[in-house]
Amino acid sequence: MSQHRHFVIHKPFGYLSQFVNNQTKRKNKKLLGELHAFPEGIMAIGRLDEDSEGLLLLTTDGKTSMRVRSKKVEKEYHVQVDGEITDAAIARLQKGVEISNGKKKYLTLPGKAKRLDLPPTYPPRTKRIRDERHGSSSWVSVTITEGKFRQVRKMTAAVGFPTLRLLRIRIGSILLGDLPAGGVIEVDTFHLI
Repeated sequence: MSQHRHFVIHKPFGYLSQFVNNQTKRKNKKLLGELHAFPEGIMAIGRLDEDSEGLLLLTTDGKTSMRVRSKKVEKEYHVQVDGEITDAAIARLQKGVEISNGKKKYLTLPGKAKRLDLPPTYPPRTKRIRDERHGSSSWVSVTITEGKFRQVRKMTAAVGFPTLRLLRIRIGSILLGDLPAGGVIEVDTFHLI
């Protein structure tokens, strides 16, 4: 029996969290397979949308994927939002907010949120984010245990502060750290706690 393989990657802005493009309307999209020669059967554990960056785990093991995606494992994001986020908005993010998940309304589970007083020092994104002439922005750390489609973006918009830039920096105890955009590290297993 073959041994499963696991990878930690820093998904760059502009890449889809997939290996095969089956959609005719999404031609010329960048896929994860362009970053590294991954083994057959590799899958992303959860996803980051095309405009999001940061920590993504890959595996050839479905059981590992289920364990990482469980609500027992925290996922932390650093989010640059439009405007100076308020204490009231932070409190709403912590309690859970109502977002739309397709055709249904959905109340997110309570999570953790806090304003980052010092902006993180991430390298500039390949596509420029608007500058201060268009108004101020602020950074917030959001930690959730679920992973609905574009959930963090929908949450910040629901409290009045749309997302400008989003980076996942932690899954369980696995940190993005200083892994550069496009960086790939193969690991023996995922130690999540």
